[in-house]
Amino acid sequence: MKSPQFTEPWQAQVFGLVVALQERGVITEAQWADALGAAIRRAQAAGDPDTGETYYRHWVAALEALLAQRGVASHEALEALAHAWEDAARRTPHGQPIALTHEERAIARGRA
Repeated sequence: MKSPQFTEPWQAQVFGLVVALQERGVITEAQWADALGAAIRRAQAAGDPDTGETYYRHWVAALEALLAQRGVASHEALEALAHAWEDAARRTPHGQPIALTHEERAIARGRA
């Protein structure tokens, strides 16, 4: 089997998340294959050029959909978390690690 190729660290991280969720029985390989296939079809229907450059974005979309379907995280919580990370990235100086504040973590978890 050929090793996966990652061009950015987040791609390896989402790959690892999916593998870990499968190993823990949160999702099955069949559920993952169905979700990823559906995410790719949705993207292509919306005009994705299917050049391979957006492949791991489909992984993120499929993972978010599965987490919501399985009741692990709501779409709202995932959206709040994405916005929190975007805000953190905007305020973080170049070259520094991006981190959420305690308040942002609480908001993203719906506990603020």
